[in-house]
Formats: sequence, C-alpha cells, structure tokens
Amino acid sequence: MKIKSFRELRVYNAAVEAAMKIFKITKSFPKEEIYSMTDQMKRSSRSVCTNIGESWRRRRYKAAFISKLNDSETEATETQVWLELAFRSGYITREFNEEMFNEYEAIIAQLVVMINNPEKCIIGPTK
Repeated sequence: MKIKSFRELRVYNAAVEAAMKIFKITKSFPKEEIYSMTDQMKRSSRSVCTNIGESWRRRRYKAAFISKLNDSETEATETQVWLELAFRSGYITREFNEEMFNEYEAIIAQLVVMINNPEKCIIGPTK
C-alpha cells in the first residue's frame, strides 16, 4: 500500500493520540502552571506531530526529511521529561506517567526506523 498523506502514518496517528491525552490531562494542572509546565508539555507534544507532517513534505530531500524526523524525536523526549516533572510535582499519577513514557518510546522507535531507513519514504534523490 502506498502512503499518500502523513495522516496515514502510524507514527503520526500515535503522536496525535498522545498529544490529545496530554492536552486533556493538563486541564487539571494548577493555574500557576498554565504558562510554564502546561504550556511546554502541550507545545512539545504537538511539535512531535507537526514535525512528522513537515518531514513528509520534505521527503524530496533526504537530509531535510531526516532532520525533521530528528526534531520530532527530540520533541518526544522533551515531552517525556515534562511528564516526569509533572509526575514528581504530583500532577499526574505514576501509571499515567509510565503509560505516556511507553507511548513516546514506541513513537521514538518508529521515528528511528524511519531515520535509519529514509529510502522507503524519499521521493527525490537519495543522496
């Protein structure tokens, strides 16, 4: 099956689902966290998704494609750190933190496969 849109990528859909879970849970965070932790968690989790979409449009150029996937990978890790901080601050449960950590580990693993095998997605020269 030929993928026609980034919206068909499993990794994109997993990232969107994870970002929506974070959006929902951060609604319960204290008001004093709105412009710090809450904002940063939402920003980094959404950035995972947006960088995957951007990478799909940059797949004519191997280096640009890999660069945007790498950006997505680093944003996923940043989100994991924010989740750990939220857990240690008492804003989320250990179970939610572990669930989300594992979801982001799976997203990162998929991104790494794409980074290590870009030829499967590249539509331009592979150099």
